[in-house]
This record gives sequence, C-alpha cells and structure tokens, in this order.
Amino acid sequence: MSEEVVVLAYSGGLDTSCILKWLLNKGYKVICYMANIGQVEDFEAAKVKALKIGASKVVIEDVREEFIKNYVWPAVSYGLIYENRYLLGTSLARPCISVSLVNCVKENNALFVAHGATGKGNDQVRFELACYTLLPDIKIIAPWRDEEFTKQFQGRQDLLKYASEHNIPVSITPKAPWSMDANLMHISYESGILENPNQEHPEDLFSMSVDPKFSPNAPIRLEITFKKGLPVLLTVNDTRTFSGLLDIFEILNEIGGSQGVGRIDIVENRFIGLKSRGVYETPGVTILYHAHTDLEVFCLDKEVYRIKQLLRDRLSDYVYNGFWFSPEGEYTRKCLDLAAETVEGTVKVQIFKGSVSILGRSSQGSLYNADLVSMDKHEGFSPQDATGFINIQAIRLREYHRCLKQNKK
Repeated sequence: MSEEVVVLAYSGGLDTSCILKWLLNKGYKVICYMANIGQVEDFEAAKVKALKIGASKVVIEDVREEFIKNYVWPAVSYGLIYENRYLLGTSLARPCISVSLVNCVKENNALFVAHGATGKGNDQVRFELACYTLLPDIKIIAPWRDEEFTKQFQGRQDLLKYASEHNIPVSITPKAPWSMDANLMHISYESGILENPNQEHPEDLFSMSVDPKFSPNAPIRLEITFKKGLPVLLTVNDTRTFSGLLDIFEILNEIGGSQGVGRIDIVENRFIGLKSRGVYETPGVTILYHAHTDLEVFCLDKEVYRIKQLLRDRLSDYVYNGFWFSPEGEYTRKCLDLAAETVEGTVKVQIFKGSVSILGRSSQGSLYNADLVSMDKHEGFSPQDATGFINIQAIRLREYHRCLKQNKK
C-alpha cells in the first residue's frame, strides 16, 4: 500500500495512542490533530509522545475563542438545553473541533479522518456527520467499528498489552473508574462505575466546582448585560466589571464553580437509541442560562416566546444528535437569531450555595408596561372588558360539561 494520509483526532490517551500505532502498522501516514478547547492537557507532552510513536506531524490548534464565540454564546442566546436538563457542553464542542479537523485535512491533502469514538456513543455520529457535511468526499476510519480492530482489542487490558509490546508510553497515574470529557464550558463524566444508574457518584468526582455544602457563606451578586441575546458585560458585587469574550466566560465559571453551581446527574437518551447516565458540571453557562431565560420572557412577545421554545427544543435535539451543520439546523438558528434581536437588557443575579436566583431585570425594549399592569390605576385597561373575555373563554368549557352530563343520562 502506498502511504495514504490520515488525520487522526488525537487525545494523547491510551486509545488514540494505540490507534495511531495500529494505523501506522497498516501502512498509513498519520498526522495527529489536537484541539485546545479548554481542557487541562499537557499538549507538548502529547506531541512528543505522538512523534515518538511515529506520527509524521502533530497539529495543535487553539480553538477556545471560536468555541465560545461561534457555539457557546449562540447556544446561550438560543436557550439550548437537551431534555430540559443538559446544556450540551460536549455536543457543542464537536462541530467546533470538526471545522478545524477538516481544515487540517485540506491543508495536508489527506484522504482520511480517523477517530477513537466508541460504537455505542454519540460522538462518532457528531464527528462523522460534521466531516461529511464540511467535506463530502472525506473517508472515515472508525477503529472501534472495524471488525479487525475489535477482534484484536476487546477493551483496556488488550490496549495496555499492545502498548507494552510496541513501547507506547502509558501514564502511570491510576485511571479513574469513569471517563471524562472536558472543555471550557463543562466537564462530563460517564462509564465505569457510573454505568450503574443507582450508584451515587463519588464526592471527589467533580473538578470544576466545589460541593455547595462547602462553598462560601457569602452570596455573590452579579449584573449581566445582554445585547441581541448575547452577554456583553458582567459586573461582580458592584465593583469588578468584565466585557471581554473569554473574560466574562472564565469569571462566570470561576464564580459558579466556587458556589457549586451547575452540577447535574442524569440519565439521557442517546441518539443511537441507548439510554446512558451522565454526570455534568457546567457552572458559567448555568448562570447565563437562567439570566437569559429571565430576560427573554421579559422582552419577547408571548407568542414569539412560545414559538421560540418549540424551536429551541428542536435545535437542542439537532445539536445533541450531530446536525449542527444540517439545513434544518441552519434554518432554525436563523429563526432563533431573529427572536434574539430584542432580547437586550440587564439581569441582577445572586449566586449562593449551588443556586442561581434572579433578583431583578431592566430593559429599554421590554414589553412590560408598569402603568398598564398596575393594581392602583386603570390606565388603558377597562376592567369591564374582562367580563366578556371570561364569558367567551367559558363557552367551550360550559359546552363540554353540558355534553358530558347529557351523555351520562
């Protein structure tokens, strides 16, 4: 076989290190691609390791700002939340990584993309659908779905044996009895001991946030200003102000983490048809989700808000299932961008021991009319009109129960 170029989505861990060697042994020339999306990682050590194993090149790209600007911030504006609980931290990272991965493929005239995602998970779908959309002629190598690979490797013990036989460095740090995926937005934990949905997660599992029981006894007050649905200004305890993209995000993560905000333990429905248990911590975006939801109810027309909720749920499914770049995903995002045009104002928030409490809100463009809603004056509202309104609403109810009684006779 002539050397065909493969770009491997590489993490530096056991799986992708063994996959790297396996691809080399099959005659491929392998370029390792790593995206810095905010995870705690020794990228230089991973690069040295990949080159030692035999990679022809290692590409490391910092995509943190693109991740926040193009994926996390829009998700906040759209109010995305999967099955009413999961804020999509991993799901949003995948299209961001895929864009840079495909660019690496183009720049290096590669024919293939390879990844270490498992055959039961969501990530294989997300990465591959994104790659096929962005580069329709790309070919995918998914070892954990390859019959030859899966016959050779049943799991971790087979990988460890292979690593030993091929002098692949393996971390001497004991592996946690679960897997984790981290980025700027969140950390997810699954598999291992967490596969038993009734097994309580260990106290020392979380790393972005403290247990709310041990958080400071003093609440933190925030003012978050949004423009067209996006956070643009953050004031902390009336003293410190932040306006930079990453600054706002990192400070909210720090504050939320210090108070134990954004921890959830759920069972969710994977796209592939399985149920899985996931434990997540998403401190900063949890704060933004509550603040933004409060402001958009304040600013949006009632019926527009209800349509937006329907579109939000559809887009949350699209993102979770890997359809960020689909025509339906693009269309829905454009509709939600229109709704965000009038979501502007400032929300007062209190963060305390795992809770996010809304204290107040203000907006120049809100549909809230204090005079019209006041109980102390009529303004343009005639109380007598409510009688007719109620009578019209009651017609259906009266007729329903009249027929019900008649049919029982």
